[in-house]
Amino acid sequence: MGSTPATTFRIAAIPGDGVGPEVLAAARRVLDATGAQFGFGIRWTEIVAGGSGIDAWGAAIRSEDVEAARAADAILLGAVGGPKWDDPNAAVRPEQALFALRGGLELFANLRPVTVHPALVPSSPLRPALLEGVDLLIVRELTSGLYFGRPSEERATSDGRVAVDTLWYTEAEIRRVVRLAFELARGRRRKLTSVDKANVLATSRLWRKVVEEERGRFTDVEVGHQLVDSCAMLLVKQPAAFDVLVTENLFGDILSDEASVLAGSLGMLPSASLGDRRTEHGRFGLYEPIHGSAPDIAGRDVANPLGTILSAAMLLRWSLGLEDAARMVEAAVAEALDDGLRTRDLVPAGADAGTLQLVGTTAMADAVIERLAIRWAAPRPVAASPG
Repeated sequence: MGSTPATTFRIAAIPGDGVGPEVLAAARRVLDATGAQFGFGIRWTEIVAGGSGIDAWGAAIRSEDVEAARAADAILLGAVGGPKWDDPNAAVRPEQALFALRGGLELFANLRPVTVHPALVPSSPLRPALLEGVDLLIVRELTSGLYFGRPSEERATSDGRVAVDTLWYTEAEIRRVVRLAFELARGRRRKLTSVDKANVLATSRLWRKVVEEERGRFTDVEVGHQLVDSCAMLLVKQPAAFDVLVTENLFGDILSDEASVLAGSLGMLPSASLGDRRTEHGRFGLYEPIHGSAPDIAGRDVANPLGTILSAAMLLRWSLGLEDAARMVEAAVAEALDDGLRTRDLVPAGADAGTLQLVGTTAMADAVIERLAIRWAAPRPVAASPG
């Protein structure tokens, strides 16, 4: 008979659509295996949301499911959306589940770390020399801006149809995400790049003013301003020059997807959406890979689960306060890649098949779990939790 875990965490799981259920199942297995080694348990609550929620309930997410997510210590999400629900005239869309969770739970900052594993350098379209030393963090404002502004609608006029979206930011919304970015930069290489379009947009000019006001509180952090178009160019020309980037909602969405080419695939990148709320274990948050639902490969056991598994590592670190466990999961992922295991999105054109082992979603999760067990059995230094 097994012993009772010293601590049981509550995690809300949202499989979503497309490959979401597959990659989420892989990450759940890794978290459960990690708990078995570190002596904690997980009580999972599964929530139906996204396109699946529309099919089941007629809503992308129900209010009672948002409250169930709020009651958890953290949320782990697969992906939502797909062509089945892509009617531009539809009043209900899968992405509304994300907006309801982010806005309803006040998860205002999205953290997207971008590093390049040496074994995946051939998977990136950039020259290897450009990838040396790449270690950046994109901090994206998540609950305001163009995605949340009102009015946002299509109108009929005497001159034909027009559409309007409203770009809106308050000083307080900007300040809280900028302040978090400064704090994160202080714990890294102390360099912050604020990305805006201040030469055109009033919201960006306010953004820049707030950054300048906040820099006085963080005099040990080097601050630079970059227009979003030039930043997009520099991300592929000089990516190693960046440490922490902070930007508004739309710009952050685009730039973080662009940055995925550095890592070799969208399937590799994790994310954490955080607010100010703290539980007894850590900072409450929602964790998900940055990739979409990829319905064309759903159900075929070929999706890359590593972005979701690495999101689970961020969950361990930020929401559960388990730095040692997070590092062990990240190390197990790195070892699987070092050993030549690849899902198909990570296999570069013309790669030597003799040096790589093509695996599916389930087998990649198996490989990470196997390496977790090996690392657990080996002597290891103990790292302090960031608290």
